[in-house]
Amino acid sequence: MRRDVIVFDIETVPDAEASRRLLGHADLNDEAARDALSDYFLEKTDGSNDFPRQPFHQVVAISYAQLVFEPGEEQTELVIRRIGSGGEAKSSEAELLEGFFGLIEKRAPRLVSFNGRGFDIPVLKYRAMVHALTCPRWFNEGDRWNGYDTRFSKEYHVDLLEVLSDYGASARCSMHEVASAFAVPGKLDTAGDDVRGMFENGEIEAIRNYCETDVCTTLLLFLRWQLFSGALSKGAYARCILGLRHYLESESGERPHLGEFLAAWGDE
Repeated sequence: MRRDVIVFDIETVPDAEASRRLLGHADLNDEAARDALSDYFLEKTDGSNDFPRQPFHQVVAISYAQLVFEPGEEQTELVIRRIGSGGEAKSSEAELLEGFFGLIEKRAPRLVSFNGRGFDIPVLKYRAMVHALTCPRWFNEGDRWNGYDTRFSKEYHVDLLEVLSDYGASARCSMHEVASAFAVPGKLDTAGDDVRGMFENGEIEAIRNYCETDVCTTLLLFLRWQLFSGALSKGAYARCILGLRHYLESESGERPHLGEFLAAWGDE
């Protein structure tokens, strides 16, 4: 079992520069280029979906919860270290990606996501190549049965959408749907559809805050799965939940969005 655990999420907007290259309209401003890209994919899908494919997403936030597995009195304990976002509000996409893949190179943590294999990871890999970045450890870590690109192994990447749906054998529920069923906070006042408008209004900190609350939801779903699978005992699960509550409370003064998440969480 990997000692380091990174629960992560990303936020993106359509890449205006890639849109101008794809469509051959160098004169379009960023907003018009993003609109044109949506129109292009709407046409490509016969009017069913205007969501750009993975290479055309510009990463504007990468948020995470950092945890570690430690020996405990009963069995393994999972201890929360930090919830935050990579880089700063002014960081470029390349700097955000360098931070993410630099962490892989340095520590090779276990990743936890919700739909990370279908969206987040392909976007991150495409965009890393856009900026000519490198991450050999992504491909060299593990063995033929366990690695970051091994779909059915949970040692290096737990995609909760895959795990909870038995890899598509049952319905793939949204994160908000699962959170609602589990009585934990899902989407609060912001949703993914709001991110583009927030980005164009320069509200980068608000995007980062929203992404961090999505990470909190993903973390709670992961902990519930860890309890169900036996990776955490009932006592270890309860202590991790208590630790998370204390962390959110201690951070809520300077980071009100974490306090809002805690208030929405209520009593488990």
